[in-house]
Amino acid sequence: MNTLPRARISDVATLAGVSTATVSRALSNPDMVKADTRARIRDAIATLGYVPDGAARALALGRARMVGAIVPTLDNAIFARAVQGLQTTLSNSGYQLLISAHEYNLSAEIEVVRALLERAVDAIVLVGTDHAPQTYELIRASHVALLLTWSHAERPGAAGSGDADTPPSIGFDNQLIGQLAAEHLLELGHRRFGVISGFTRHNDRARQRIEGFRRTLAQHEIRLPDANIIEQPFGFEGGRAGLKLLTQLRPAPSAIFCGNDVLALGCLFEAQSAGIAVPQQLSIVGCDNLPIVSQITPGLTTVLLPTYELGERVARALLRWLSDGVPPQRECLPIELIVRGTSGPAPA
Repeated sequence: MNTLPRARISDVATLAGVSTATVSRALSNPDMVKADTRARIRDAIATLGYVPDGAARALALGRARMVGAIVPTLDNAIFARAVQGLQTTLSNSGYQLLISAHEYNLSAEIEVVRALLERAVDAIVLVGTDHAPQTYELIRASHVALLLTWSHAERPGAAGSGDADTPPSIGFDNQLIGQLAAEHLLELGHRRFGVISGFTRHNDRARQRIEGFRRTLAQHEIRLPDANIIEQPFGFEGGRAGLKLLTQLRPAPSAIFCGNDVLALGCLFEAQSAGIAVPQQLSIVGCDNLPIVSQITPGLTTVLLPTYELGERVARALLRWLSDGVPPQRECLPIELIVRGTSGPAPA
């Protein structure tokens, strides 16, 4: 079957009556090209079907209809439901989602952002507020919509400033997560506490959950020593290793708050392997309410985060923003403590 040769940039230039340099400039920096010239180039692109990359498609259609989302990791179920909610809602409106991860490496995130901008995405979604200044600068210079998720706080340096350039956010009150866990365990009579968290560097969510837990204990005149806060890689093994370290303390904690359900499950599995009765000897509280935590025995007490709804809300907010040009308001989604079998009264 014969096929037409692929259109080249010189073909677009000839049809539009401009130089190839002007076509290239219109694709990469459209504001530097006169409106009537851009219109001729757009018509030529549409006529020839010339699509070298996302930038050309964005010019031809007026919008790329693509959103880029960057999450800390793809090797964890924590972000899966939010990504699914985001993907489904965007797809229903004719938008594609480009997903990538930076593995908690802010330098790597800069390069991922640069790659997404080269694809001419209409918006970028980032997780949390901990990002390199260059990341914010790149996105701001591109005039692409930026929405922060999972966190509700303003980004560092902007708190209380009223800075119009501060990106909007849709997320959770992460300090409240720690507070709810602490209040529940205090009500059960616990006075010896431990925390198993992911690494707090470049992770504002982890830091804030610890801060909320610690502040609530302090309000009840209970000190949480630094030695009682264990940072581990996210995963079952991290939860197992965290419990091994905490049980070496004297006195050992009778209650442990884990920064997410994966760590909490690892902690529970290690307790069961070590013959520590849960919740009779040790209470465990997680965060997320992953589907598996209600199916194990005992069921995991955890703070429910409506992550699928988060993805939906973010997608709808972006679609409205791209449609009417008005940035969304900051939004904090409701959370709640789900009490199951891993938390009980403090041992006598």
